[in-house]
Amino acid sequence: MSPPASNTSSSKAPGWANILQRCNQWLMFDVGGGPRPFKLATIINIQKAGSLPFFALLIWFYSTRTEAATSATAWIYLALHGGYGINWLIKDLLFPDPKWQQRSTIVACIFGSAGLALYWLAGWLIISGRTSMDYPLPAPVWFSLCILLCLLGCIIMTAADVQKFCTLKLRQGLITDGMFTWIRHPNYLGEMLVYGGFALLAWHWLPGLVLAFFWGTMFSTNMVMKEVSLARHPGWAAYRQRTWWLLPGVF
Repeated sequence: MSPPASNTSSSKAPGWANILQRCNQWLMFDVGGGPRPFKLATIINIQKAGSLPFFALLIWFYSTRTEAATSATAWIYLALHGGYGINWLIKDLLFPDPKWQQRSTIVACIFGSAGLALYWLAGWLIISGRTSMDYPLPAPVWFSLCILLCLLGCIIMTAADVQKFCTLKLRQGLITDGMFTWIRHPNYLGEMLVYGGFALLAWHWLPGLVLAFFWGTMFSTNMVMKEVSLARHPGWAAYRQRTWWLLPGVF
């Protein structure tokens, strides 16, 4: 999950991005008002840490109810999503993003927990046997594709976040080398590859709908607002001209 964008220079952003940013900010931090007991980082980390035991419990619960619960697909999903959660926790422990340290209201914490739980739908569909997993390619080939996407996504996201953390410790301004040499939002690309791999492994329309919602409302807004904020730095125009939004050759 990628951090909320800064409010800097939001007046220069498209109208739709300003509206969605305010809605995202309200839902993640301010809805309901009152006490703010937890940082948003705490809510996210609980969900990440809970992925491995959650899917293990699902396998145990459904093991006597459906063969899908003990299938190769279920165990692969457990390893991929559980491993991704561990990777996230290590990254956040060593290289925390300051934007996640803002505290949320009680209602926002509940809302955030429910929203994050939607990311578990793909695993539940697989383990409960509620998806046919009628893949367009032979299962071993499809498994390889999904594993490859998840591994690449973890590497790209982690490397980008670590580079950003270390670079901004030393200096402020544009980051135009390393993971940011060719694309401007490698951290978002990495996370999209990870969850795209999960959704493809489930091969069901519901995880795709969840991802389309988050990518279309949160990720797109954050990327637009990030670019508006970075535009104040010298060299932005030249950097933007020679790089791509997410994938080289696309946008």
